[in-house]
Amino acid sequence: MTPSNARSTALMAPALAWLTALMVIPCALILALGFFRRGVYGGIEYTFTLENFALLLDPLYAGIFLTSARIAGTATLIAVVIGYAAAYAIAAAPRHRQPLLLFLAVLPFWSNYLIRTYAWIVLLNREGLITQALRMMGYEGEPPSLLYTEGAVITGLVYNYLPFVILACYAPLARLNPELAEASRDLGASAFTTFRRVVLPMTLHGVAAGAVFVFVLSIGNFITPALLGGGRFQMIGNLVYAQFLTANDWPFGAALSMALIAIMMGLLTLQAMAADRGAGQRREGADG
Repeated sequence: MTPSNARSTALMAPALAWLTALMVIPCALILALGFFRRGVYGGIEYTFTLENFALLLDPLYAGIFLTSARIAGTATLIAVVIGYAAAYAIAAAPRHRQPLLLFLAVLPFWSNYLIRTYAWIVLLNREGLITQALRMMGYEGEPPSLLYTEGAVITGLVYNYLPFVILACYAPLARLNPELAEASRDLGASAFTTFRRVVLPMTLHGVAAGAVFVFVLSIGNFITPALLGGGRFQMIGNLVYAQFLTANDWPFGAALSMALIAIMMGLLTLQAMAADRGAGQRREGADG
């Protein structure tokens, strides 16, 4: 091993030890737990079985997976559209104003996740600010049911994870050479064509990164469905929580957790592969 490699290994050792102790080993223990049986009165019976993973294919639990994916996918689509537009506006703003706009975009992260979620309960409940605003505008009917709906859950997910999309999309947009868009317009392309054929393809890796962030965090979320959905919408995160703390079925909860982790790792791997491929294409284009 060369001195340079030895120095790099020594510098990475604390981080690798931290990840191994607090991520790799716990995940390995959870995975092992999924191959045992639940005891008659709860707890764990150390008898090898594949029933917990086979149970994931049950229509009931497969339906929860699909519902979670649909809600997470909808939140991801909305967040990407809004986040990309916001990032585009920030990147197009004068250079001296961009730090302030980015600061405002990530400002919600300065407060606790629970506080941000409870704020939406204040806004969406029947006596909340939205209902009061409707009454001030002359609305006298039955207050709309905004809270404890799927729309409320999606709204909470979009709001809490939108800054991730803005930051992921802003980075490639800020690095984009403005002369490329100018050349496209000089050649007769409309603004929409320039965006579709030049700007979007060259910043698509940022969109993919932001989308994966939102989807991965949303599909495993259990706080937002519990608070804004009122427990009416069962998602994977809520199901895992219930298996560990209510049903006392730790082996099946472990199997659910590993299935969720597998989905997340698969998406992150695909995103990393797409990013590497996009970086290679951009290098080839620059060399050409």
